[in-house]
Amino acid sequence: MSGIFPPAAPAGRRLSRRPGALLAGANVSERAQLPPSLAISTVIFALTPDGVGAETRGSAAPGLPTLWLPLVRRVKEPFKGQWALPGGPLASDESLEDAARRNLEETTGLAPEYLEQLYAFGGLNRSSRPEHGSQRVVSIVYWALVRPTEAELLRAADGMENVAWHRADTAGAAEGGLAFDHREIVDYALWRLRSKLEYAQIAYHFLGETFTLAQLREVYEAVLGRRLDPANFRRQLKAVAEIEPTDMFLEGGRHRPPRLYRYTGARVGLDPTTAPPGATAPTTDPAGPTRSTP
Repeated sequence: MSGIFPPAAPAGRRLSRRPGALLAGANVSERAQLPPSLAISTVIFALTPDGVGAETRGSAAPGLPTLWLPLVRRVKEPFKGQWALPGGPLASDESLEDAARRNLEETTGLAPEYLEQLYAFGGLNRSSRPEHGSQRVVSIVYWALVRPTEAELLRAADGMENVAWHRADTAGAAEGGLAFDHREIVDYALWRLRSKLEYAQIAYHFLGETFTLAQLREVYEAVLGRRLDPANFRRQLKAVAEIEPTDMFLEGGRHRPPRLYRYTGARVGLDPTTAPPGATAPTTDPAGPTRSTP
């Protein structure tokens, strides 16, 4: 039972039982002994042209689609002024997914169609700088995949001065790192995306109902972080039964309009895994043999 109730206050000192007051009125030693608190964080991946509407800059050529994610600038300690993943505390009367969706709505205004639980992070000193001392916080992390139309809603939203898009692979690199252990969380989410998502699923979650083969290749290049041979990619994709040509074409270009395709396979979520951060797994690659991604 010792792990359920907070430790007794020292003689002559009484801690309030009001929500939030227990932590506020505790000293460093008492905060460190409180039972762990639960929080929710979310990694939101979107595919956008490099440098469009973003706070940070990467090394990719302008216009090349890359993976981005929205971050929130913290307005209080710890890590005041640094960028962090959107999130917040878990209320006692809501499910984990409901908490993730509520926090996303409150911090970014986004309501992604695709949302899945990613992993639990609970390092002993992740909630604060070690010298400050704090109550331990365990974060249940979700991830979301959003389409460009959804991403544009955040860019156009009012009252979002502390929210900005950052390149997923370099977020925090030029600003002393992300708050807490959020760089580790983003890296783990990238590893999961690269190692577990099949390209047909990427088409549905990032591009929508119909797409060209060139658009699909750009998505896969953004996720893998490297160029793919267009002819080889096209040949591989045409052998996949779940990718079906339509009678529609993409209009608006100066050349012959490309045909639109659709994904007809099962639209299931990402394959969950219990592999720890830093592990390696095979990557499905339609442009070549299977390889390991760090």
